[in-house]
Amino acid sequence: REGQAEEGNRTNRNGRPSMKFRCSSIGRLMTEPRSKSEGPLSVGAKTYIRELAAQEIFGVDFVVSSKAMEKGIECESDSIALLNTVRGLSLEKNTERKSNDFITGECDLFDEQTRRGHDIKTSWSIATFPIVVSDCEDKLYEFQMRGYMALWDADEWEVNYCLVDTPDRLTGFEPMELHFVSNIPEHMRVTTWTVKRDMEKEAAIFEKVKHAREYFKAVIQEFDQTHSNNELRKAA
Repeated sequence: REGQAEEGNRTNRNGRPSMKFRCSSIGRLMTEPRSKSEGPLSVGAKTYIRELAAQEIFGVDFVVSSKAMEKGIECESDSIALLNTVRGLSLEKNTERKSNDFITGECDLFDEQTRRGHDIKTSWSIATFPIVVSDCEDKLYEFQMRGYMALWDADEWEVNYCLVDTPDRLTGFEPMELHFVSNIPEHMRVTTWTVKRDMEKEAAIFEKVKHAREYFKAVIQEFDQTHSNNELRKAA
């Protein structure tokens, strides 16, 4: 699923221009530098790119897991069903991955007739479910949706927060009333934030990816240089 495992580009060890970033990671590149001395990439973006480089070098994914993420995966079909019921839709889970020269992504749902996409965010509990749109807004998610809009040529993309029952094995010692929510009317359990397409922001994404590729390549080259057998022998 898009965004569950952080992305390394193992086919691109040398940082060739073909390296592509997943839509789920775009937001981590888009933070602006605090000063011109940082260059086109912020400190946070560079830190993230170094994480990708480390995954590439050692051939592992830095997989982060939590009960909330497990629920998101396990209950995705329930959330899709809830959205379809509330909105009068009949959308099915997308299984196609698309790519362009810069980014790659596999969206949750896409309605070809309306040129509108839908991303599913399954809330952990009532306590984490956003009840107003302003609580949904998030820069990381915004740029993830902008990536999908570019790939699917969509006019807008929705972020749909859905509140469904949590599997028993995940609830732990939290109060049951926070997790078992089927008694709540369905229309009260979906909150939607819509992101509209912006071609200037898309162009900015592609520009950031270009800089990210160059930095990724530089990090790999530095590691190879400083960790070669010859360099280690010199240090000894």
